[in-house]
Amino acid sequence: MSTRANELADRLEKGANQLLAFANGLSQAEWQTICPNEKRPIGVLVHHVASSYLVEMDLIQALASGKAIEGVTWNMVDQMNSKHADIHANCSKTETLKLIKENSALAADAVRALSDEQLDKAAPISLNWDAPLTTQYFIEDHPISHSYAHLKT
Repeated sequence: MSTRANELADRLEKGANQLLAFANGLSQAEWQTICPNEKRPIGVLVHHVASSYLVEMDLIQALASGKAIEGVTWNMVDQMNSKHADIHANCSKTETLKLIKENSALAADAVRALSDEQLDKAAPISLNWDAPLTTQYFIEDHPISHSYAHLKT
C-alpha cells in the first residue's frame, strides 16, 4: 500500500467525519434550513456531498489510468447539482448519514488502492481548463476538499 494513498484516504475520511459530526448534530429545523450561498437546504447539501464521492471516484479511476477527463464542465456540474437538489429535496437525515459513512468508506478504500505511480499520473481535466493535473491533485481538490468547502457554506 502506498503511504501517500493511505494519507490521502485518511484526509478524505477526516473531512467526511467532520461533515458527519456536523450533520448528526442538526435539528430537523436546521436540516431543512436553506443555505443562502447554495439556495438549497443544509440536508440536501450534505446529501450532495455524500452522493458525490462515487462520481468523483469514477473520475479519479480514469485519471489514475492515464485517461483525460473530457467534456465535464462547471455548467454540467451546476445542472447535476440542481437536479440532485430536486430529486433529494426531502432526503432524511438517517439516510444521508448512512450515505456519508458508506460512500466515504468506499472512496477511501479506492484511494488506498492507488499506487504512487497512479497518484502521479497527469492528464487534461476539462473542469480545470484542460490543464494536465495529477490524480493526487484531483483527489485533494474534490473528494477531500468537498466536505470542507460545504462545511463553510
